[in-house]
Amino acid sequence: MNPTVTPAPGLLLPALDLPPSFKWGVATSSYQIEGAVAEDGRTPSIWDTFCRVPGAVVGGDNGDVACDHYHRMPQDVALIKSLGVDTYRFSVAWPRVQPGGRGPANPAGLAFYDRLTDELLAAGIDPWVTLYHWDLPQELEDAGGWPNRDTAYRFADYAMLVFDRLGDRVRTWTTLNEPWCSAWLGYYVGVHAPGRKNFGDSIAAVHHLLLGHGLATQRMRAAATRETTFGITLNMGTADPATDTSADRDAARRADGMGLRIYLDPLRKGEYPADMVEDLAARGTAFPVRDGDLAVIATPFEVLGVNFYFGQDFSGTDEHGNTTDADGLPVVRAVLPEGPRTAMDWPITADRFTRLLVRLSRDYPDLPMVITENGAAFDDIADADGAVADADRTAYLAEHIAAVVAAREQGADVRGYFAWSLMDNFEWAEGYAKRFGIVHVDYATQVRTPKQSALWYRDTISRARGN
Repeated sequence: MNPTVTPAPGLLLPALDLPPSFKWGVATSSYQIEGAVAEDGRTPSIWDTFCRVPGAVVGGDNGDVACDHYHRMPQDVALIKSLGVDTYRFSVAWPRVQPGGRGPANPAGLAFYDRLTDELLAAGIDPWVTLYHWDLPQELEDAGGWPNRDTAYRFADYAMLVFDRLGDRVRTWTTLNEPWCSAWLGYYVGVHAPGRKNFGDSIAAVHHLLLGHGLATQRMRAAATRETTFGITLNMGTADPATDTSADRDAARRADGMGLRIYLDPLRKGEYPADMVEDLAARGTAFPVRDGDLAVIATPFEVLGVNFYFGQDFSGTDEHGNTTDADGLPVVRAVLPEGPRTAMDWPITADRFTRLLVRLSRDYPDLPMVITENGAAFDDIADADGAVADADRTAYLAEHIAAVVAAREQGADVRGYFAWSLMDNFEWAEGYAKRFGIVHVDYATQVRTPKQSALWYRDTISRARGN
């Protein structure tokens, strides 16, 4: 690993007014990097199954090998250390730790995360565990998946298997990553595993994901023998009306409710938003709430993980001017703002990032935040040595870190920033066609090479610390 690319001096940030306690990190997820999907007792997840559906993933790609992190973990930890970060956010593969989603722990599966935790600590890096980053054991999907209430209890059991093993060394625990993606993309839109397309299933999944979060948090907190931080990570953007018409304002309200408030309101206020409950009733569905559920969901937690990629505008009319769809439901059409885009065709909206963080601190006060994912895919071109001069990604990171600083200056309690992602990896339905990494991965050789953005990030962290 001999990177030849140097950061562009013009993109260096000025000295950042951040406290020494501000966390700097990188993030990954298990299915996207580990590989070894059939080794040491691991059983299939919903993503292993979904990848075999013809046309579900670009190129027919899968995570069978991915970045081979399962076999290259020590070298990857050394790579993380070289970037100067103090925190590494990784996820645990449920079917590796608890094959089939029920019963005792798989010793070999737990042993991998045991070694990873020790390797990180020995390198001076704080491990930040995410318990669920979408790899539900296929057996639990076969039994109903997240729309089935029992899955919430199975998740809490699994969480305790991991916590009992690592809780003496891991100080920060995230239950779920982006439940919106699990529920909406997995059970309604169908573009993520398990690929269902049922609105009622999606709404049931929302509730049971949140219930699983609350149950797991309660049990882990009761078992903790040291000071421990618990949290959840949500992906959020801004939802603005495309114009000032009443239809567009209502579409933005609905999008904000479905994407943000139906998670944070029950988590922090112990209730689902009244307007969303009314909207769901008009569609003939409801959250499957039982007595005591909302109190469990509102179990206190100490940190909100914020994943941000872009903000959107919303229109209440379709391309033909209709305000209702074929089912007679109000139109909610996303309109991407004008301006530069990433390789995912996502708009770059750093100013909206600041606005989101300030809004969160206002509407859900006394809740510290850490940016657990922020990054961008671009069409990287590697030179003969694997180095990538990704000025576009470097600029993206610079703009968004500056947006975090601006939000802090306006009172948002943001305590850390983790770049997504550590390295190029399996990008879900996009397969290996999109690269988000600040480290280039040659998938044929598994050689890792820091990109310009990685070296810039390293230098920025050093400058922020006053070094």
